[in-house]
Amino acid sequence: MKAIRTILLSVTFVAVVFLFAACNGNLFYSASHSVSERGWSASESLPFDVQVDDTNMVFNFLVDLRITPAYPYSNTFLFITTTFPDGSVAADTMECPLAAPDGNWLGQKTGRYIDNRYFFRKNIRFPLVGRYHFDVSHGMRTDSIVGFKDVGIRIEYSK
Repeated sequence: MKAIRTILLSVTFVAVVFLFAACNGNLFYSASHSVSERGWSASESLPFDVQVDDTNMVFNFLVDLRITPAYPYSNTFLFITTTFPDGSVAADTMECPLAAPDGNWLGQKTGRYIDNRYFFRKNIRFPLVGRYHFDVSHGMRTDSIVGFKDVGIRIEYSK
């Protein structure tokens, strides 16, 4: 009986390791910032720095949001500012739906949090080698928004 339990634990451990390896096999970059429970001010941008060494690779750029049910709206707008290695700047606005029309939260509910992942850009190539700097801020009409827990970006190799 003890041998069977040991074998089952070993097989489970190996399966979990393979599962995590498969999930992150196409990951190029991932980082997130926690947001204060007191609120996320519109003037507070969250910085992300990404080193790109190959302009031939194709990527998908995603945004991860973790919110709580205290978030007061059914969507959010994000401002994403990109500073390229040569110093040029591009600014984009992104809308992220967070709740269905019936009021139910979208995304994966885990405990007291709701996780959502959104495609920002698909099948992109970075045009220059070097460090890219991304600033993410919210674009809602009120200055400080409660209910955000974490904001992150994820860049994956496109298949």
